[in-house]
Amino acid sequence: MAIKELEQLLQVQLIDRTNKSVTITPSGKHVVSKARLCLQELETLVEIPTGFQLPLSGKLTLGVIPTIAPYLLPTLLNGLQTEFPALKLYLKEQTTQLIYDDLIAGHIDLMLVALPYEFKHVEIMPLFKDNFMLACAPETRWLNKGKARLDQLKEDSVLLLEDGHCLREHTLLACKLLRTNKVNQFSATSINTLLHMVANDLGVTFIPEMAKQSVLLSGPQIEIHPLKENSYREIGLVWRKNSSHYDQFHLLGEFIRNSYQTTKSNNKDA
Repeated sequence: MAIKELEQLLQVQLIDRTNKSVTITPSGKHVVSKARLCLQELETLVEIPTGFQLPLSGKLTLGVIPTIAPYLLPTLLNGLQTEFPALKLYLKEQTTQLIYDDLIAGHIDLMLVALPYEFKHVEIMPLFKDNFMLACAPETRWLNKGKARLDQLKEDSVLLLEDGHCLREHTLLACKLLRTNKVNQFSATSINTLLHMVANDLGVTFIPEMAKQSVLLSGPQIEIHPLKENSYREIGLVWRKNSSHYDQFHLLGEFIRNSYQTTKSNNKDA
């Protein structure tokens, strides 16, 4: 009955009804999406008094892509728990397009992603550059001996993540591999799988610098080589435009940036 009253109020059909099923119409899906955003704003209204008392407090839902989460989150979460104990951070790990859809639909508050990526109706806070590094097996057959250079890569030598992972597109762009025959037709679903393939000399790959503390890279099976400074992806924090949480999001972004730079510096000194 409530839905019929809402349809009359809005003068639009929200659901298609049959004797056996009920289906939400395109207009209905749009109304549901807007309603979720309204509910989120109501939750924000309730949390305003707490926000004035403590920085980065209350509930926050963060979407993170798989090529960032396992490398950045462990240290970051420990630091956040110590610095902002009143923050209740919930995480969702998924590919960029899926968490972007969740962001626009109001399912999450903000997302931590790699750039560039085409977004609409959002604000983007760039945090830091994440350089690419070449990973290969010692004495690999895919490179001329002693020459870990992009222009020395052989045909079908480069292994990448499968389509749908933005790391694939960022690697192709940053490492100038577009329109070349150097990319192998086989692909992987994770950086960890890529590294196992590289350890068996099935090819070479490019990994983001934040992943170089991976267990596989700590052993003798794989060696890594730095690339030119312009071979990188950028990590950024993204939220919906005109969000009332702007100050909190910006504070979180600053914390993530400082946490990463500190970790990077410590690893360099180790």
